[in-house]
Amino acid sequence: MRDIKDAPAFDLSVTRPDILGAEFLGEGTNFALFSDHATKVELCLFDETGQKELHRLELPDMEGGIWFGYLPGIEPGQVYGYRVHGPYEPEQGHRFNPNKLLLDPYARELRGQIQWDDALHGYTIGEDDLSFDTRDSAPFMPKAVVVDAKFDWDTDRAIRTPWQNSMIYEAHVKGLTQLHPDVPEADRGTFRALGSDAVIEHLQRIGVTTLELLPIHAFANDRYLVEKGLSNYWGYSTLSFFAPHAPYLKSGQIREVKEAIRKLHKAGIEVILDVVFNHTAEGNELGQTLSFRGIDNASYYLLSPDNPRHAFDTTGTGNTLNVAHPMVLRMVMDSLRYWVEAMHVDGFRFDLASTLGRESQGFERDGSFFNAIRQDPVLSGVKLIAEPWDIGEGGYQVGGYRWPFREWNDKFRDDTRAFWRRDPGLLPAMAERLSGSPVQFNHSHRPATSSVNFVAAHDGFTLWDTVSFNDKHNDANGEDNRDGHDHNLSDNMGAEGATEDEGIIAARIRRVRAMLATVMLSHGVPMILAGDDFGNTQDGNNNAYCQDNAISWLEWNKARDEVLNAVQALAAFRHEVPLSQSRFGAAPDDAQDRQPVFHWLHPRGGAMEEGDWQDAELRCFALHQISPDGTELLVLVNAGDDAEFALPEGEWTLRIDTSADEVAQDSAVSGTVAVGWQTVMAFLRNGPQAA
Repeated sequence: MRDIKDAPAFDLSVTRPDILGAEFLGEGTNFALFSDHATKVELCLFDETGQKELHRLELPDMEGGIWFGYLPGIEPGQVYGYRVHGPYEPEQGHRFNPNKLLLDPYARELRGQIQWDDALHGYTIGEDDLSFDTRDSAPFMPKAVVVDAKFDWDTDRAIRTPWQNSMIYEAHVKGLTQLHPDVPEADRGTFRALGSDAVIEHLQRIGVTTLELLPIHAFANDRYLVEKGLSNYWGYSTLSFFAPHAPYLKSGQIREVKEAIRKLHKAGIEVILDVVFNHTAEGNELGQTLSFRGIDNASYYLLSPDNPRHAFDTTGTGNTLNVAHPMVLRMVMDSLRYWVEAMHVDGFRFDLASTLGRESQGFERDGSFFNAIRQDPVLSGVKLIAEPWDIGEGGYQVGGYRWPFREWNDKFRDDTRAFWRRDPGLLPAMAERLSGSPVQFNHSHRPATSSVNFVAAHDGFTLWDTVSFNDKHNDANGEDNRDGHDHNLSDNMGAEGATEDEGIIAARIRRVRAMLATVMLSHGVPMILAGDDFGNTQDGNNNAYCQDNAISWLEWNKARDEVLNAVQALAAFRHEVPLSQSRFGAAPDDAQDRQPVFHWLHPRGGAMEEGDWQDAELRCFALHQISPDGTELLVLVNAGDDAEFALPEGEWTLRIDTSADEVAQDSAVSGTVAVGWQTVMAFLRNGPQAA
């Protein structure tokens, strides 16, 4: 960064309003910020540390609500922020306060962390939010940094693994790596660790094709958590939609993210990001003024139609981003394209995606955001996953999205947990889940890979905890165990928590392997929570959002080989056979071209009959799938006691048996076979055809 003792001057002949953010153009930097209701915007230049404000310059031009100016000689490394002038009229939705330094929404890299202080509020703490605070917030704010986008990607290209061949692994950058014994200690918890040989080798071993990362966008460590001695661990409190979270960068530079992605790509592993465009870290009208609120509160946020003083909240976090506004939508789209084109990520999981479809009449699956994605030549081709709900009216929308979106399927999670818990009468539901949940997804030309199948995710019990705890144990969160939900569909199988009883441990391993097999052998796209592949526990905490410690970090030294080997075998089998199809299965008389044929079989032999489906005590049945290439696959599930099953006539090859010491099998069988309690088995006939 060059010395700028003298105030630089804008060059009006070069300045551009079409490039938002701070864009280095080779000999200087173009600055542009959208604020429709501002009366003046000041660019503040800081020293290298971000502690000393050197110059305050009024952006010289404005078009269409975009304030802009080009500064010659301003190079990558320059630290900056904004002060935005305008009306302070909270009852009209306007909260401009130039005493507050504001973060550029398009900042690519940040310098420093939030230091919580009352000066970060636009109003005076101790008075209501109609008051006006005159203290300077700059000493307590992180600042934006001008970056150089150049990076040697070598031969890196998008992998584009087909959905039907995909296996997703949901992980946290720090949680995955912080305790890994084969990662250099100095790198743990960062992107350097994520791209380490040790982590990549593990992902390859268990067949992961797609690594889904919890939020890596810069996020705030919420004040109320800091004051309780806790911290925001998950990261669902976005501060910047372009900049990565600085603590995940050992050097502080964004090139570390690119280096990790490049290494993962070379290993054949895609990277998708969990993104939070439904709300920000600023909270409701009583929250801090950090960026969007001070830039243009009435444009960036949904406000109460009855009283714009108050935020309109469909997220449970205090505010809702106004994605229906064209310039806010542009910011979101620019962010997504930036992460694909400049950072080479392979897709996104959208947190509380129903909020992104909220328009004047409520949720619209053909809303502006979804239609913008669908027509975008860059974004329509990457992996797109919706969390298909929010807390607002009509927010639960599982199955309600259009192609190319896939969706987290909590119905799969709940039915699978209940079935293996031996709840009665669940055969019809499990038939739905094994076949890709066609009731929810077989419409609007959607493929059979629309359902993302999982039994555990970051939010809730780990898989091991579903078989170890009847109740949540969230005392460490400091809310007297009131937080987190109670509908866990769990079963401790004889002891609450850890036990030395070998019989209970063996039963837990057995059920966990059966549940993992259900995920891996069902139609749709399997997703496994990091750590579930080796029996990781959170000691019964089902809401570990604030636990940046051993509760959340994966304990690699306690990995259960019986679980890990099962996942390895299941993944290898899934990648080998044409289990997941792009088309939904159909009954023999209804099957059309390229559509797999499904038969549902009873343990006695022959088809399931109407009365069998209503048998509340029946917990054993099978899906017999005939693929268009002639390969026959039989997936047999038994959530009950030891049983016998009459196979369809002829010789089969047993390939998977989750009750066996070695889950991977390869033996010829025919006639009636013994099926162990709490077991999944898979059989093949005719073998997969050569490509």
